[in-house]
Amino acid sequence: MYNYKITKIINNNIVCSTDKKGREIIIRGLGIGFKKKPGGLVPEDKVEQIYRMDDNKGMGKLEQLFSEIPIEYIEVCSEIIKLAESTLGKKLNKNIQITLTDHISFAIERNRNNMVYRNALLHEIMNFYPVEYELGKRAIKIIEEKLGETLLLDEAGFIALHIVNAELDTDMSNMVKITELMQAVVTIAEKYYGKTFDVEGLDYSRFITHMKFFGQRLFNNKMAPDDEDDSLRESIKTSYKKDYNCAVKIRGYISSKYNKSVTEEEMAFLTIHLRRISRA
Repeated sequence: MYNYKITKIINNNIVCSTDKKGREIIIRGLGIGFKKKPGGLVPEDKVEQIYRMDDNKGMGKLEQLFSEIPIEYIEVCSEIIKLAESTLGKKLNKNIQITLTDHISFAIERNRNNMVYRNALLHEIMNFYPVEYELGKRAIKIIEEKLGETLLLDEAGFIALHIVNAELDTDMSNMVKITELMQAVVTIAEKYYGKTFDVEGLDYSRFITHMKFFGQRLFNNKMAPDDEDDSLRESIKTSYKKDYNCAVKIRGYISSKYNKSVTEEEMAFLTIHLRRISRA
């Protein structure tokens, strides 16, 4: 059985150590830090969870956070993250351990002080991220069951954004802008085509997925570059003139609102998705 050597005690249940590859880690386990000192050993079978960030800065933030909040919050957040990864079938960015735990801790504090923080993007979150929103609702049920705190559905929306943020590997401020952009684009397109899109349709789902990653590229300044061969782009513009003109309106909005440009390569992708959704 492997024994982890303690390098620092955070509290009775959380210690710092290194893994078998010599990487810095944080270990959680019942009583593993109680009456222990650096250099002491933690048997592998006493470890409930291991946390590791990709850089020293992240490890420092996680260590500070774990030293400031109750162990119950950490356990609940770990359970929520595991649920999200299991449901989505993918690993989330490790930073969610910091951002979500910190958010939930603050949400509980606000809740106890009767400080209601409404989620202005709740409708958009429910519409654009239904799976993550359902995870958010399950998360606030877990919080109520395990911590005895009843949070509003607004918090389910905030938790959903943290999950989407970890899926896209972007920061929270960009996640809010991406969601606002998606709503603006849908509004522009529905007005342009004079119809309300079927939010249950496959083409709408594909369009929203495209816009999610489009927004990520836009705000991370990683727009798809223009290919030297523009024959396909020109064919799309010619074949789908009406849809390309809608894309032009969206590009104008982005330029005016965010002072960012959209490449012709991105315009072609957008035109194709607009064509599909307008015909659904």
